[in-house]
Formats: sequence, structure tokens, C-alpha cells
Amino acid sequence: MAEAARAARETSLLEVLQPEGWAKPVGYANGIAATGRVVFVGGQIGWNGQCQFETDELVGQVRQTLENVVAVVAEAGGGPEHITSMTWYFVDKRDYLANLKGIGEAYRAVIGRHFPAMAAVQVVALMEDRAKVEIQAYAVIPE
Repeated sequence: MAEAARAARETSLLEVLQPEGWAKPVGYANGIAATGRVVFVGGQIGWNGQCQFETDELVGQVRQTLENVVAVVAEAGGGPEHITSMTWYFVDKRDYLANLKGIGEAYRAVIGRHFPAMAAVQVVALMEDRAKVEIQAYAVIPE
């Protein structure tokens, strides 16, 4: 499986879509075009593989959530660089804004400098009471 994942990474067919004349977005892409096997990652939250929260801090939950997304993509033979789209759901916009630096550091530590198309929204609550963030993602892995 590791060999297949490495080979898939080397032949990635992702193209960032940046309309001419638009300001370049920071930390995300306006769009991504991709060719390959589509992977749908269900909403992941900041608990570990045994469904246990190790922290109630937003940044720690973001890091764990991103690690969970990457783990699902890896199961399909891909890596963070194959993620084409992410939707982030936060329960507290102020907490998000107050922790942008830490969230950025956690993102780069797990995903690197790959920035797919993204949206972030504030929601009233998530299904798990302790969850502060949920991320749904899509990836396209070259066949």
C-alpha cells in the first residue's frame, strides 16, 4: 500500500483554478480541477481513533481532526496533497478567529502547504457536545 500511495502522489493530477485578475486567496484555493479516484471523507471531529477526546482546546481538536481526515485519505492510497475540497464547521467564530495562528500551524504540520478549495462556517452545535470543529473533505487520487 505504501508503494501505491507514493506512486499516486508522484502522478497527481490536480490543477488550481485561479481566475485571471482575481486576488490570490490566502490559505485556500478558489477551485481545484482533478482527475482520478474520488474519495469522500465524512465529517471528522477532534477525537482519536477510539472516539475519545484528548483535548477541549480548539487548536488541538483542529490538529486531530486534520489527522483524521488524512488517515481516511491514506486508507484510499492518497496523501494530503490529494485533498481537493474541505468544509470546516466551527461552533464558535470568535474562538476560531482568536486561534488563527495556532490553527495555521496545525494545518501546515498535518497538511503542509497544500491549500484545496475550502469553506468555513459557524454552526450552532455539532453532534458530539465536546467537538469544537468538524471537517468534511473530498480527495482525488490518481489511478
